[in-house]
Amino acid sequence: MESKTTVEVQVGLGIKGDRYASGMGAFSDQQPPKIRHISIIASTGIAIANLWLEADNEAPFTDAQTRRNVVLDGISPSELNALVGETFQLGGISLKGTELCAPCIRPGELLGKSNFMDAFDGRGGIRAEILSSGTLSSGDALFISNQKSND
Repeated sequence: MESKTTVEVQVGLGIKGDRYASGMGAFSDQQPPKIRHISIIASTGIAIANLWLEADNEAPFTDAQTRRNVVLDGISPSELNALVGETFQLGGISLKGTELCAPCIRPGELLGKSNFMDAFDGRGGIRAEILSSGTLSSGDALFISNQKSND
């Protein structure tokens, strides 16, 4: 994945230029279809997974190697996971958490590294639906309302 400091997001599609927004992602044809507008992971989740891997003398993963679109600071993996079913703001963009981003075998296979699935279990982040178009930038603040969604 390519690291960017600013991206355009579009309601109903995802990140402009992303493989899933263009229908070219590895799992784009999955049935039943899933909303794959954006994937978000907590930086602390990556750090914890890497500690687990390094304790087993295995190579760690960089932020980009997790294949998630956004890496968030200041939130734990469990706090991020709790956003599934919730509406929240990242910068000026409104999002709704749709599901946990369960670790799959693909990142490890692509890099020739093992144990991605075990290391990132419960720390793989979430997928979210983009509810408003606009620009996301590095450093955008996360705002979580305390109201539960009824959808």
